[in-house]
Amino acid sequence: MKGLKTLAIFCFALFLSSCGDGFQYVTIETDLGDMKFKLYNSTPQHRDNFIKLAKEGYYDDLLFHRVISGFMAQGGDPNSKDAGPGVRLGTGGPGYKVPAEIGAPHFKGTLAAARDGNPQKASSGSQFYIVQGSKVTDRQIKGVEQKWGITYSDAQKEKYKTLGGTIGLDMDYTVFGEIVEGMEVIDKLCTVEKNGDNRPIEDIKMKVKVSK
Repeated sequence: MKGLKTLAIFCFALFLSSCGDGFQYVTIETDLGDMKFKLYNSTPQHRDNFIKLAKEGYYDDLLFHRVISGFMAQGGDPNSKDAGPGVRLGTGGPGYKVPAEIGAPHFKGTLAAARDGNPQKASSGSQFYIVQGSKVTDRQIKGVEQKWGITYSDAQKEKYKTLGGTIGLDMDYTVFGEIVEGMEVIDKLCTVEKNGDNRPIEDIKMKVKVSK
């Protein structure tokens, strides 16, 4: 009887593990290391679009074409593939936009969609950035709350003050995922040598893979 009970517990645990946690994951591979991201179910259009492009190999061998220390690292411009040294990048895309799904904060390590100045705040179909940011003060938090008429939870305030992020982008851009492995890579990305356009002197290529 004891053996049957143990077997039943094992089978139940196996069943739970096969169900997953309800999230989808992607890994961005670079020469500086890999970053694994959990994609948010609260931003389904961005999640599904990113996974679609990753499965198609769209991002493979594209560059992180814009990096700013204390801010973010941006990539996903199809024009960056095989781009010559010094070529200005950042205007390419797949020919469509993704409707805004704004709400999640810009903590360090979050994955967000780049966009142009369109009033609907619709996102680029492919370009994204990874937040590095810096630690946020109570004054900065209060300023953003007053600007947008929002209230951060105590946990969100504490995370901004200890982990950091780029709170000034909140309510303007769609955040659709967060790093779960490889946080140190974003610090490496944002501190490489770059030119006057913030393009890394040495190309940093990526591959994006759907993972578990």
